[in-house]
Amino acid sequence: MPLIRAYPRQSAVAQYTGHVPLTLTPTRRNRLILFALWLFFYCSFALLTPPLLDDADSVHAEVSREMLLRHDWTTLYANGIRYLEKAPLLYWSMAASFKLFGTETAAARLPLALTVLALAFAVELFAHRAFGSPEQSGSPEQPTSGHRAGLYAGLILLSSFGIFIFTRIAIPDAMVCLWLTLALLCYWLTEQQDQPQNQVPSSAPQNRVPQVSPLRPGFRRISGDSTAPPNRLLCFAFAACCALNVLTKGLIGIVFPIAIVAAHLLLIRGLRGAFARLLSFHPVTSTAIFLAIAAPWHYLIGLANPTQGSPGSITFSHGHWNVPLPSDGNVHGWFWFYFVNEHLLRYLNLRVPRDYDTVPLLLFWGLLLVWLMPWSAFVFHAVGRVPWRKGFMRVSLDPQQSTLLLLGIWAAVPLLFFSLSTRQEYYVLPALPALILLIAAWLNDEADEAESFSVPNPLTASGQRIAVVMLVFGSVAALAAGFFVIHTQPPSPNTDLASLLKQNPGDYALSFGHFLDLNAQAMGAFRTPLVLTAIGLFGGTLAAWLLRRDYRPHAANLALAAGAFVFLLAAHLGLRTFSPVLTSKQLADAIAPEIKRGDVIVIHGEYEAASTLGFYLRRNDIHIYEGRSSNLWYGSYFPDAPPIFEDTFSLSLKWTDDTRRVFLWQDLSEPLPKLPGKTYFIAQSGGKEILSNQPNPY
Repeated sequence: MPLIRAYPRQSAVAQYTGHVPLTLTPTRRNRLILFALWLFFYCSFALLTPPLLDDADSVHAEVSREMLLRHDWTTLYANGIRYLEKAPLLYWSMAASFKLFGTETAAARLPLALTVLALAFAVELFAHRAFGSPEQSGSPEQPTSGHRAGLYAGLILLSSFGIFIFTRIAIPDAMVCLWLTLALLCYWLTEQQDQPQNQVPSSAPQNRVPQVSPLRPGFRRISGDSTAPPNRLLCFAFAACCALNVLTKGLIGIVFPIAIVAAHLLLIRGLRGAFARLLSFHPVTSTAIFLAIAAPWHYLIGLANPTQGSPGSITFSHGHWNVPLPSDGNVHGWFWFYFVNEHLLRYLNLRVPRDYDTVPLLLFWGLLLVWLMPWSAFVFHAVGRVPWRKGFMRVSLDPQQSTLLLLGIWAAVPLLFFSLSTRQEYYVLPALPALILLIAAWLNDEADEAESFSVPNPLTASGQRIAVVMLVFGSVAALAAGFFVIHTQPPSPNTDLASLLKQNPGDYALSFGHFLDLNAQAMGAFRTPLVLTAIGLFGGTLAAWLLRRDYRPHAANLALAAGAFVFLLAAHLGLRTFSPVLTSKQLADAIAPEIKRGDVIVIHGEYEAASTLGFYLRRNDIHIYEGRSSNLWYGSYFPDAPPIFEDTFSLSLKWTDDTRRVFLWQDLSEPLPKLPGKTYFIAQSGGKEILSNQPNPY
């Protein structure tokens, strides 16, 4: 009987066209899932609403708008004044977005949205390669371990509260996460070149005994040359990512990756082995690439902003350092202000002006659990698997252990660095990708253990206990949300939310500290977000507990992710409801039809308090009364700074000038300045109002 081979039946299209349809592999399916979730939660309604917020959000957007207006991509300006504090990459990306799509809210948020997408794919790739076998065959219906780990990493990143909430404001920290992740992925891949499964078969006799590096390696090599240089392109990519990170956030862009790599090499190879390995990373060429990308902007902006006059120098007397303050026409140039004042002195809490707060250390660490919510329930078990003891005892590590050690060092370096300096709560973000990868690895191993029905099963048992704890917290949060839904009434349609709040100025050092002003009366305006919060937290944790109880942790993780995304939707709706308190967009819309070119807009207070007026009214000449401080302070002392700072006398002169109209932005919680003549009310929103020296002509 002849041998008959059976082949898969092709579709009718394939039979007649000769084309075989592409198989939706687990990796492609995972990335399509991540892309769809990103598209819905980060690149649709989240781009359009709420409007840009006052302070950093709209200030950074305005800097990018003025970059296009002035055709100057070197020196940053805000409201016509030199803005020397920040590195330029975020502003370049926003300006390019404005150039392509117009100066709109969505265009301002698009670069950070794309950053999150790239970061999600980066952690997916990292987890896929690190915690599974990409070459392992597996059917599309049953994803392999590596595919599942990659899916977990991407889902955790997209659904984590910290990544979502700190991309609602235009700050560069998500970009820092991206470049740091890509840099360390490049480094990790260079280490994988020495693994037996990644070696290219050679023509050498098969009975040759693999040699082991005498330098206490973390990886056992099969090659006879233990000092063979790593892939040149990966080293160059590492240098390029570090350079882009420096252009994003300053010197931490190079300090963090170098410190993490150096510490990892030192622990897995020892001092001599680490030094030899660093020398193999093509240091000369890599440094040249780094400088070619990072140096030009630093050089050009230094030339464009030299020292003016005689600003003085730092002195030490009476047991403390004295930093010179600028005066009109006497300012240090960009090099001193950026590297000394904004890097060194800020780290030492000596920066001038001393107009910033620092988050308490315990709160800084504690909020880490909030930013990883709900996945923070697994963080202690995940971090507990990092082989710190083996690393410090110089015990040779297998590839999995070495990867976990790298991730542990990665998470620790940013946290320890900012624990010793001034800090904001979002400074913890560079540690999140590492913790996300550790959690993804733990969840992946837990799912593997449950599906193998091995005994004992400590990970499965731990997952079940964690599910109980999450259910308790989820139930309490859902009950609290339900209580406010039941016992509060929605405010009347025309009620200003700010009138229902109880202000707590001491909490405003936090980025979203104004949310702590909420009280029981104001919670009635958040009924829909509260209902979604109850559904997301209780439903997600309940489903995760039931599925883990039935030894189905993979399905439980997907259910928990679904609940987390429902909570993100609730957070977005809550931010949109609260936004009138955080933005002056409504006031800008109110005066936009009335304002003329020669009219004057005056902010009573710091520029950042109402910076949305500049962006939405397309004005870079807003005047400031009693607010020469914060981001505009240092640049205002340069000789070319526009005369926009008002005192009582100059404001009174403008107020009585009948030839032009003056619009005064005023916080209702602050006393109104004494103004001569009549004062006319124009608009009010979010605890702020606009007054004018002339009545509304309509």
